[in-house]
Amino acid sequence: MQASSLKIDGAFEFTPRTFPDDRGVFVSPYQEAAFTEAVGHPLRVAQTNHSVSRAGTIRGIHYADVPPSQAKYVFCPRGSFIDVIVDIRVGSPTFGQWDAVLVNAEKCNAVYLAEGLGHAMIALEDDTTMNYLCSTVYNPSGEHGLTPLDPALDLPWPRELEFLLSEKDTSAPTLAEAYEAGVLPRYEDCLALYASLKA
Repeated sequence: MQASSLKIDGAFEFTPRTFPDDRGVFVSPYQEAAFTEAVGHPLRVAQTNHSVSRAGTIRGIHYADVPPSQAKYVFCPRGSFIDVIVDIRVGSPTFGQWDAVLVNAEKCNAVYLAEGLGHAMIALEDDTTMNYLCSTVYNPSGEHGLTPLDPALDLPWPRELEFLLSEKDTSAPTLAEAYEAGVLPRYEDCLALYASLKA
């Protein structure tokens, strides 16, 4: 398993070895030892999520209150998508910046994003399947969103695709509006949470 840090602190890409043969392919998308070595603590899995999306479907930008927030380990059993991590932690040196990773079934790579980061994706093919390992259960009262079409963020959505968004994501505020409303995670709270996970 190869692990690499992304440009947003707390985000990583993991790429496992694949073992193809005449029957198909075998792969282990999540490996605890490699994850713990890279991130500094094991991933507590409280819930798994599974989504199937048409080409052009955008999900996000989603985030959760800190604490406890929700860390995510995301991979693609079928199809391909662009996974985007946005630093929305007020006070972070990279606040307002983002990084993106092409995640696909052929490579079977995965993206991990720590608590307090914003997450979005766009499906590049029909029937793109996305699996999430989540550190906490879904908490509707603590879940929030930002519009993925925020012009100030200018996220890397391929313009040749026809975008499909939920009504909730379409009507979500911009990063600047959420900042003014005081609903974004604070970097200092995130750092305290990360330290507790490594204790």
